[in-house]
Amino acid sequence: MGKAKTDEITPLQRKTLEAICRFVDAKGFPPTVKELSEIFEISPASAHDRINQLVRKGYLKREDGKSRGIAVARRPSEMAASLVSVPVVGMVAAGCPILAEENIIGQVLVESNVVRSGQHFALRAVGDSMVGAGINDGDLIIVRQQPIAEDGDIVVALLNNEATVKRLKIKDELIELVPENPEVRKIQIRPEDDLRVLGKVVAVRHKQGR
Repeated sequence: MGKAKTDEITPLQRKTLEAICRFVDAKGFPPTVKELSEIFEISPASAHDRINQLVRKGYLKREDGKSRGIAVARRPSEMAASLVSVPVVGMVAAGCPILAEENIIGQVLVESNVVRSGQHFALRAVGDSMVGAGINDGDLIIVRQQPIAEDGDIVVALLNNEATVKRLKIKDELIELVPENPEVRKIQIRPEDDLRVLGKVVAVRHKQGR
């Protein structure tokens, strides 16, 4: 009897893998077992079982010591995402176009379905103010360039000529830049402040070795 091909996955396994891939493409990190169970409205034990099946067939791999302890090892060929190059910006300064040649220090490949429309750029995150959103010190954040954003968006903004990455909160006349770390204070925008939204964070690429 021949050995079964690892590529042969059931429709349910494929659906699970596709959901995990979409989550990774959108957020830059994999879902937890709890998040996966909520996506499919199943028990955490059932979600854990689905993950184990995909690990055994080589589509997912375990990453010990991490809270989000799985990674996509490979996708079926028809699911493989095409990649596009996004410029990595070394600095953001007032009055200087983000994508000016002198600001671009490299390129990063990003799945095309993440950067479907508009111009995008990448920035290296500094500090731990957004760890609760899965953005750690040294990670690359992928940003869609846009001058406006909605309540709840994670944005790259210039506040009084200093660049920052925070969650935008808008309620009536009150505008705040809110960190995802309880040890970091939120920033309440005053009438005299100069706040400019540069773009919305659409994905995260974690620093190698994380």
